Amino acid sequence: MGLAWQQGPLAAGAVGHFLTAEPLPPRLLFAEPLRRRMRVLLSGRFIADSEDVVLLHEPGRYPVAYFRCEDIEPGVLGPEERLTEHRDLGATTWFAATAGERTVRHAAWSHTGLPRHAAVLQDRIAFAWRAMDAFYEENDRIVGHAADPYHRIDIRSTTRHLVVRDGARVIADTDRPLALYESGFAPRWYVPRDDIDGSALIAVDGQTFCPYKGLASYYNVGERARAAWSYLDAWPEVAAVANLVSFEPDKIDVDLDGQRLHLEPGQTVLPHGVDRGLDPDELRPTADQRRVYTL
Repeated sequence: MGLAWQQGPLAAGAVGHFLTAEPLPPRLLFAEPLRRRMRVLLSGRFIADSEDVVLLHEPGRYPVAYFRCEDIEPGVLGPEERLTEHRDLGATTWFAATAGERTVRHAAWSHTGLPRHAAVLQDRIAFAWRAMDAFYEENDRIVGHAADPYHRIDIRSTTRHLVVRDGARVIADTDRPLALYESGFAPRWYVPRDDIDGSALIAVDGQTFCPYKGLASYYNVGERARAAWSYLDAWPEVAAVANLVSFEPDKIDVDLDGQRLHLEPGQTVLPHGVDRGLDPDELRPTADQRRVYTL
């Protein structure tokens, strides 16, 4: 969860509420300076490079970075005939992007009919995430979507008793799970491999990608498809859960201190959209991206 997606405070399905006497508007958009250098790569060229990026948080969307026109390489963007209407920000013009011999359609957009209160986005352009080859903060690639400063993960050790069963068969039994608290999601419980009947885990093809934890690998348990997962090589920020296993409580029986766990609503992640690319392919760099890594 960030500020405006999943169950964040500005999302339609917010898990909390503002303590105000008057009702808030049904939709609130929040814009703020990113205060980081951000760059956009296309066909081996940085076509945008800026330290003056505005980050837009819109209900139900991941954050989107808006660049000043003067921070975009001249001649890269050409207007398309495509025009759309944003429900809050008015008329929107779309652009194709050309770098070298390559042209990408629907690559970027600008709100050209902004209401007065949204003037901070005037003459700024956002790039469609999956249309570009990569986005960077300084020399580090940002994957999945623009980094959300309001997204947080905390991992806590505990001695609570967690048991996982497939019918009468005990799959896992531990007094040392790790609790992973991630903004907008219910707690997830990770179990050390030594406390799991490893013969019950059948590895299956198909991974998913989290911009904050890395690639998740999945396991069938008996007839229960993809009932468990593990970040085999979790990113350094969440290294504590690397190679541990978590179990999906809507697919297999998980008891914590004798209480059955259930999947909480609002946990679904939609992988694709103009503002995101939550796909394992995002982590398979092209030759152009690898070239940047060596700078």
